[in-house]
Amino acid sequence: MYYGRMHHISPNEPDPNLTPGERLVQLVSANWALEMDGTAMYAMLAERESIPERRSIFQKLSLLEKKHADMWAKRLAELGASPPADRPKTSHSRKDFSQMESMHDIILEVESEERHDVASYLKQMREVHDEETKALLRQVVLDEFTHAHVLNRLLAQSGDRSALEYLLHRQRQGTGSWIGDAIYGVNDGLGAIFGIVSGVSGATLGNSRFVLLAGIAGMIASALSMGSGAYLAAKSEREIFEAELHRERILLKENPHAAQEELALFYELKGVPPEDAKKIAEYLAADPDQFLKVMTAEKLNLTEDGLSNPITSALSGSISTAVGAFIPIIPFFFMHGIPAVIAAAVISLVAHFAVGAAKSLVTVRPWWSSGLEMTLVGAAEGIVTYIVGIGLGGIGA
Repeated sequence: MYYGRMHHISPNEPDPNLTPGERLVQLVSANWALEMDGTAMYAMLAERESIPERRSIFQKLSLLEKKHADMWAKRLAELGASPPADRPKTSHSRKDFSQMESMHDIILEVESEERHDVASYLKQMREVHDEETKALLRQVVLDEFTHAHVLNRLLAQSGDRSALEYLLHRQRQGTGSWIGDAIYGVNDGLGAIFGIVSGVSGATLGNSRFVLLAGIAGMIASALSMGSGAYLAAKSEREIFEAELHRERILLKENPHAAQEELALFYELKGVPPEDAKKIAEYLAADPDQFLKVMTAEKLNLTEDGLSNPITSALSGSISTAVGAFIPIIPFFFMHGIPAVIAAAVISLVAHFAVGAAKSLVTVRPWWSSGLEMTLVGAAEGIVTYIVGIGLGGIGA
């Protein structure tokens, strides 16, 4: 039975009676123990895993943890100490992975532990004044980030809710995402203004003047809100991409071998044989700019070409919202009273069905099912807001 490691305790709570040199040795010893636990943990997962590709990933992660342990052991030797004969039980809290049947649950737990480890190492980097130890911490942290990314990919492939979110995120990205923005913009504008038109119609018995005033004001507000939101979202997406690109550029410069290993692991997760994955990573590393683009695409599921243009997103979002919002108020330009209300309801429900059917372009649902659902939602919205409008109109009278 093997007990997996959790984040270490002793380095963050040093003995105040120790000298600075003794505290440094204690910290490095605890880090060595942590990485040795990681070595055993990933080896256990590899032994337990039945899928060859995933087993290979765990084996490589185990070797990376062993490399870290050897680095800490070498640092201990430089400090005139040696790794403890027995890893101290007080240096880690323990969790029994053997009781977990689901590989998803195990990967989730391990991924959580890696996050704890990264946080602990980053804390040490802020507090440790020994430059040699700080350099080791920096290198280990970069590798631990690799582990976290790999585990996220494994988690997304383990058949859980995260996998669904991962696939939806992939689907949302891409050069054609503005089509989805436009469809959802029409959807939002139509739904919001149909509710306003229904409510004001109920309150004023279809008075065209008030309905048009409320509808046009709502249309403008909705279009501006959608456009500004789409602009900021696209701009933030681009900023995140550029920040990750900058981080990867630093990693490639400081530790090109670790960067190649990381990319090779990502290709293995896609089913590429280990040797081929290594060759692909080495080939891409010959062109640093291309390597950075590929690495960032693997981590963010996003390429520079797939980034949304903020201006395009703003225009498509605001214009489509305005188009959708304009539909329910069309009859009130030519009619008034109850006939205008009925005409607005009919044209709006037809538009709801059309927009729902169009959503099948960016989803996997049948067009008729999506259209019918949208129509039912629109009808319920119109009825509720019309009744509320009648009530508010009665109160006002």
